[in-house]
Amino acid sequence: MAPPAARQGPGPMPPALLDALAIAVTQRVAGALPGDRRAAGVGAGTELAQIRPYAFGDDVRRIDAAATARTGEPHVRLEVPERTLTTWLALDVSSSMAFGTASRLKADVAEGVALAVGRLALRHAGRIGIATFGDGDTRVQPPRGSKAGLVALRRTLGAGNAVDGMHDPHALANALGRVGKVARLPGLVVVISDFREQRDWARQMGVLRARHAVLAVEVHDPREASIPPVGRIAVVDPETGRRTEVDTSRPQIRQRFEALEAERRATLASELRRLRVDHAPLRTDEDWLLQLGRRLR
Repeated sequence: MAPPAARQGPGPMPPALLDALAIAVTQRVAGALPGDRRAAGVGAGTELAQIRPYAFGDDVRRIDAAATARTGEPHVRLEVPERTLTTWLALDVSSSMAFGTASRLKADVAEGVALAVGRLALRHAGRIGIATFGDGDTRVQPPRGSKAGLVALRRTLGAGNAVDGMHDPHALANALGRVGKVARLPGLVVVISDFREQRDWARQMGVLRARHAVLAVEVHDPREASIPPVGRIAVVDPETGRRTEVDTSRPQIRQRFEALEAERRATLASELRRLRVDHAPLRTDEDWLLQLGRRLR
Protein backbone atom coordinates (compact mmCIF):
# COMPACT_ATOMS: atom_id res chain seq x y z
CA MET A 1 0.00 0.00 0.00
CA ALA A 2 1.38 3.38 -0.99
CA PRO A 3 1.92 5.81 1.90
CA PRO A 4 -0.56 8.68 2.18
CA ALA A 5 0.67 11.85 0.50
CA ALA A 6 -1.60 14.09 2.54
CA ARG A 7 -4.43 14.02 5.03
CA GLN A 8 -6.81 11.15 4.28
CA GLY A 9 -9.35 11.77 7.02
CA PRO A 10 -10.36 9.31 9.74
CA GLY A 11 -12.31 7.02 7.41
CA PRO A 12 -15.78 5.52 8.03
CA MET A 13 -17.27 5.72 11.51
CA PRO A 14 -20.15 3.17 11.68
CA PRO A 15 -22.90 4.14 14.17
CA ALA A 16 -22.83 0.63 15.69
CA LEU A 17 -19.18 1.01 16.63
CA LEU A 18 -19.81 4.49 18.01
CA ASP A 19 -22.61 3.11 20.19
CA ALA A 20 -20.32 0.37 21.49
CA LEU A 21 -17.65 2.98 22.20
CA ALA A 22 -20.22 5.07 24.08
CA ILE A 23 -20.97 2.15 26.39
CA ALA A 24 -17.26 1.53 27.03
CA VAL A 25 -16.58 5.20 27.77
CA THR A 26 -19.61 5.43 30.07
CA GLN A 27 -18.39 2.44 32.08
CA ARG A 28 -14.96 3.99 32.49
CA VAL A 29 -16.33 7.38 33.52
CA ALA A 30 -18.91 5.95 35.92
CA GLY A 31 -16.18 4.14 37.80
CA ALA A 32 -14.13 7.30 38.30
CA LEU A 33 -16.68 10.01 39.02
CA PRO A 34 -18.38 10.45 42.39
CA GLY A 35 -21.89 9.09 41.93
CA ASP A 36 -23.81 9.08 38.68
CA ARG A 37 -23.16 12.65 37.52
CA ARG A 38 -24.52 14.11 40.74
CA ALA A 39 -24.19 17.75 41.69
CA ALA A 40 -24.48 19.56 45.01
CA GLY A 41 -27.80 21.04 46.15
CA VAL A 42 -31.31 20.25 45.01
CA GLY A 43 -33.11 20.69 41.73
CA ALA A 44 -34.50 18.72 38.82
CA GLY A 45 -33.37 15.11 38.74
CA THR A 46 -34.41 11.53 39.37
CA GLU A 47 -33.00 10.84 42.86
CA LEU A 48 -34.99 12.04 45.87
CA ALA A 49 -33.28 14.65 48.04
CA GLN A 50 -36.09 15.61 50.42
CA ILE A 51 -39.83 16.07 50.87
CA ARG A 52 -40.90 19.17 52.79
CA PRO A 53 -44.07 21.22 53.37
CA TYR A 54 -45.13 23.49 50.55
CA ALA A 55 -43.94 27.10 50.91
CA PHE A 56 -45.17 30.18 49.09
CA GLY A 57 -43.35 30.47 45.77
CA ASP A 58 -42.69 26.74 45.29
CA ASP A 59 -43.44 25.26 41.87
CA VAL A 60 -46.83 23.58 42.15
CA ARG A 61 -45.66 20.94 39.70
CA ARG A 62 -43.36 19.63 42.41
CA ILE A 63 -46.19 18.83 44.82
CA ASP A 64 -45.92 15.19 45.92
CA ALA A 65 -49.39 13.64 45.80
CA ALA A 66 -48.59 10.72 48.12
CA ALA A 67 -47.06 12.86 50.87
CA THR A 68 -49.84 15.42 50.55
CA ALA A 69 -52.55 12.76 50.92
CA ARG A 70 -50.74 11.12 53.82
CA THR A 71 -50.23 14.30 55.87
CA GLY A 72 -53.27 16.31 54.84
CA GLU A 73 -51.20 19.34 53.80
CA PRO A 74 -49.32 20.13 50.61
CA HIS A 75 -45.75 18.79 50.39
CA VAL A 76 -43.21 19.28 47.59
CA ARG A 77 -40.66 16.80 46.33
CA LEU A 78 -37.06 17.95 45.67
CA GLU A 79 -34.47 15.88 43.81
CA VAL A 80 -30.70 15.76 43.51
CA PRO A 81 -29.91 17.59 40.25
CA GLU A 82 -28.06 15.75 37.50
CA ARG A 83 -25.35 17.84 35.90
CA THR A 84 -24.16 17.35 32.38
CA LEU A 85 -20.85 15.60 31.81
CA THR A 86 -18.06 17.88 30.58
CA THR A 87 -15.42 16.25 28.38
CA TRP A 88 -12.04 17.86 27.73
CA LEU A 89 -9.93 17.04 24.67
CA ALA A 90 -6.18 17.65 24.91
CA LEU A 91 -5.16 17.37 21.25
CA ASP A 92 -1.59 17.16 19.98
CA VAL A 93 -1.16 19.25 16.81
CA SER A 94 2.64 19.10 16.66
CA SER A 95 4.43 18.43 13.38
CA SER A 96 5.21 14.81 14.31
CA MET A 97 1.49 14.04 14.10
CA ALA A 98 1.57 14.85 10.37
CA PHE A 99 3.45 11.59 9.71
CA GLY A 100 2.18 8.32 8.34
CA THR A 101 3.35 5.48 6.13
CA ALA A 102 0.24 3.27 6.23
CA SER A 103 -3.35 3.98 5.23
CA ARG A 104 -3.47 7.38 6.96
CA LEU A 105 -1.46 9.89 8.93
CA LYS A 106 -1.32 10.00 12.70
CA ALA A 107 -3.21 13.29 12.49
CA ASP A 108 -6.03 11.46 10.66
CA VAL A 109 -6.38 8.95 13.49
CA ALA A 110 -6.28 11.78 16.05
CA GLU A 111 -9.01 13.58 14.10
CA GLY A 112 -11.20 10.49 14.11
CA VAL A 113 -10.77 9.94 17.84
CA ALA A 114 -11.53 13.59 18.53
CA LEU A 115 -14.70 13.48 16.42
CA ALA A 116 -15.87 10.22 18.00
CA VAL A 117 -15.28 11.46 21.54
CA GLY A 118 -16.85 14.80 20.66
CA ARG A 119 -20.05 13.18 19.40
CA LEU A 120 -20.27 11.00 22.50
CA ALA A 121 -19.59 13.98 24.76
CA LEU A 122 -22.41 16.04 23.26
CA ARG A 123 -25.00 13.32 23.81
CA HIS A 124 -27.47 13.85 26.65
CA ALA A 125 -26.80 17.62 26.76
CA GLY A 126 -23.07 17.17 27.45
CA ARG A 127 -20.37 19.74 26.76
CA ILE A 128 -16.89 19.57 25.26
CA GLY A 129 -13.84 21.75 25.88
CA ILE A 130 -10.70 21.69 23.72
CA ALA A 131 -7.03 22.32 24.45
CA THR A 132 -4.50 22.09 21.60
CA PHE A 133 -0.73 21.91 22.13
CA GLY A 134 2.43 21.46 20.10
CA ASP A 135 1.85 24.55 17.94
CA GLY A 136 3.25 27.31 20.09
CA ASP A 137 1.27 28.27 23.17
CA THR A 138 -1.53 26.03 24.43
CA ARG A 139 -4.89 27.17 23.09
CA VAL A 140 -7.91 26.48 25.30
CA GLN A 141 -11.52 26.75 24.17
CA PRO A 142 -14.19 26.76 26.88
CA PRO A 143 -16.72 23.92 27.06
CA ARG A 144 -19.62 24.23 24.66
CA GLY A 145 -22.65 22.09 24.12
CA SER A 146 -24.81 21.02 21.22
CA LYS A 147 -24.02 22.41 17.76
CA ALA A 148 -21.63 25.09 19.01
CA GLY A 149 -19.38 22.44 20.55
CA LEU A 150 -19.25 20.38 17.35
CA VAL A 151 -18.56 23.45 15.22
CA ALA A 152 -15.69 24.49 17.50
CA LEU A 153 -14.24 20.98 17.33
CA ARG A 154 -14.40 20.82 13.52
CA ARG A 155 -12.83 24.28 13.23
CA THR A 156 -9.99 23.20 15.50
CA LEU A 157 -9.37 20.01 13.52
CA GLY A 158 -9.38 21.97 10.27
CA ALA A 159 -6.58 24.27 11.44
CA GLY A 160 -3.91 21.64 10.66
CA ASN A 161 -0.62 20.85 12.38
CA ALA A 162 2.44 22.85 13.32
CA VAL A 163 5.35 23.35 10.94
CA ASP A 164 8.67 21.54 11.40
CA GLY A 165 10.95 22.86 14.11
CA MET A 166 8.25 24.24 16.46
CA HIS A 167 9.16 21.75 19.19
CA ASP A 168 8.40 22.37 22.86
CA PRO A 169 9.33 19.44 25.13
CA HIS A 170 6.94 20.72 27.80
CA ALA A 171 3.94 21.34 25.55
CA LEU A 172 2.01 18.34 26.88
CA ALA A 173 2.74 19.20 30.49
CA ASN A 174 1.63 22.80 29.96
CA ALA A 175 -1.58 21.71 28.25
CA LEU A 176 -2.48 19.29 31.05
CA GLY A 177 -1.79 22.01 33.59
CA ARG A 178 -4.09 24.45 31.78
CA VAL A 179 -6.87 21.87 31.60
CA GLY A 180 -6.48 21.12 35.30
CA LYS A 181 -6.94 24.80 36.16
CA VAL A 182 -10.10 25.36 34.12
CA ALA A 183 -11.80 21.94 34.56
CA ARG A 184 -13.12 22.44 38.07
CA LEU A 185 -15.90 19.83 38.18
CA PRO A 186 -15.13 16.12 37.74
CA GLY A 187 -15.42 14.99 34.13
CA LEU A 188 -13.61 13.11 31.38
CA VAL A 189 -10.23 14.16 29.97
CA VAL A 190 -9.04 12.54 26.72
CA VAL A 191 -5.40 13.13 25.75
CA ILE A 192 -4.68 12.39 22.06
CA SER A 193 -0.98 12.43 21.20
CA ASP A 194 2.00 10.40 20.03
CA PHE A 195 3.79 11.38 23.28
CA ARG A 196 7.07 11.82 21.41
CA GLU A 197 9.83 13.94 22.94
CA GLN A 198 7.62 15.20 25.76
CA ARG A 199 8.96 15.64 29.27
CA ASP A 200 7.73 16.21 32.82
CA TRP A 201 4.08 15.54 32.01
CA ALA A 202 3.50 12.74 34.55
CA ARG A 203 2.89 15.06 37.51
CA GLN A 204 0.22 17.07 35.67
CA MET A 205 -1.39 13.85 34.41
CA GLY A 206 -1.55 12.56 37.99
CA VAL A 207 -3.20 15.77 39.19
CA LEU A 208 -5.89 15.37 36.53
CA ARG A 209 -6.37 11.70 37.38
CA ALA A 210 -7.08 12.60 41.01
CA ARG A 211 -10.23 14.48 39.97
CA HIS A 212 -11.22 13.24 36.51
CA ALA A 213 -11.48 10.08 34.47
CA VAL A 214 -8.49 10.26 32.11
CA LEU A 215 -7.95 8.41 28.83
CA ALA A 216 -4.58 8.58 27.05
CA VAL A 217 -4.83 7.77 23.34
CA GLU A 218 -1.37 7.08 21.92
CA VAL A 219 -1.17 7.27 18.12
CA HIS A 220 1.83 5.73 16.38
CA ASP A 221 2.91 4.56 12.94
CA PRO A 222 4.50 1.11 12.30
CA ARG A 223 7.49 2.72 10.58
CA GLU A 224 8.38 4.48 13.84
CA ALA A 225 9.23 1.10 15.39
CA SER A 226 11.79 -0.01 12.78
CA ILE A 227 13.67 1.13 9.70
CA PRO A 228 14.22 -0.92 6.51
CA PRO A 229 17.72 -1.71 5.16
CA VAL A 230 17.75 0.81 2.30
CA GLY A 231 21.29 2.11 2.64
CA ARG A 232 22.33 5.61 3.65
CA ILE A 233 19.41 7.97 4.19
CA ALA A 234 18.84 11.45 5.60
CA VAL A 235 16.48 11.47 8.56
CA VAL A 236 14.75 14.66 9.73
CA ASP A 237 13.13 14.97 13.16
CA PRO A 238 9.74 16.60 12.47
CA GLU A 239 9.61 18.04 16.00
CA THR A 240 12.99 19.81 16.02
CA GLY A 241 13.89 19.93 12.32
CA ARG A 242 17.27 18.29 13.05
CA ARG A 243 18.74 16.41 10.07
CA THR A 244 20.92 13.28 10.48
CA GLU A 245 22.41 10.83 7.98
CA VAL A 246 22.02 7.14 8.90
CA ASP A 247 23.42 4.03 7.24
CA THR A 248 20.46 1.65 7.49
CA SER A 249 22.38 -1.20 5.86
CA ARG A 250 24.15 -1.83 9.19
CA PRO A 251 22.20 -4.34 11.34
CA GLN A 252 23.53 -2.75 14.54
CA ILE A 253 21.92 0.57 13.62
CA ARG A 254 18.54 -1.00 12.92
CA GLN A 255 18.62 -3.10 16.09
CA ARG A 256 19.59 -0.11 18.23
CA PHE A 257 16.80 1.95 16.69
CA GLU A 258 14.21 -0.75 17.41
CA ALA A 259 15.46 -1.21 20.97
CA LEU A 260 15.28 2.50 21.76
CA GLU A 261 11.76 2.82 20.36
CA ALA A 262 10.56 -0.28 22.22
CA GLU A 263 12.04 1.10 25.44
CA ARG A 264 10.36 4.47 24.92
CA ARG A 265 6.94 2.94 24.41
CA ALA A 266 7.35 0.52 27.31
CA THR A 267 8.29 3.42 29.59
CA LEU A 268 5.22 5.36 28.47
CA ALA A 269 2.91 2.40 29.10
CA SER A 270 4.48 1.79 32.53
CA GLU A 271 4.08 5.44 33.54
CA LEU A 272 0.41 5.48 32.54
CA ARG A 273 -0.21 2.27 34.50
CA ARG A 274 1.44 3.81 37.54
CA LEU A 275 -0.84 6.83 37.25
CA ARG A 276 -3.86 4.52 36.76
CA VAL A 277 -4.68 6.21 33.46
CA ASP A 278 -6.46 4.22 30.75
CA HIS A 279 -4.07 3.70 27.83
CA ALA A 280 -5.32 3.13 24.29
CA PRO A 281 -2.49 2.69 21.72
CA LEU A 282 -3.72 3.06 18.14
CA ARG A 283 -1.89 2.41 14.86
CA THR A 284 -2.23 4.12 11.51
CA ASP A 285 -2.43 0.77 9.70
CA GLU A 286 -5.42 -0.58 11.66
CA ASP A 287 -9.11 0.19 12.12
CA TRP A 288 -8.60 2.79 14.85
CA LEU A 289 -12.27 2.91 15.93
CA LEU A 290 -12.48 -0.84 16.38
CA GLN A 291 -9.17 -0.92 18.25
CA LEU A 292 -10.23 1.94 20.52
CA GLY A 293 -13.44 0.14 21.46
CA ARG A 294 -11.55 -3.09 22.18
CA ARG A 295 -8.98 -1.33 24.34
CA LEU A 296 -11.61 0.38 26.46
CA ARG A 297 -13.64 -2.79 26.93
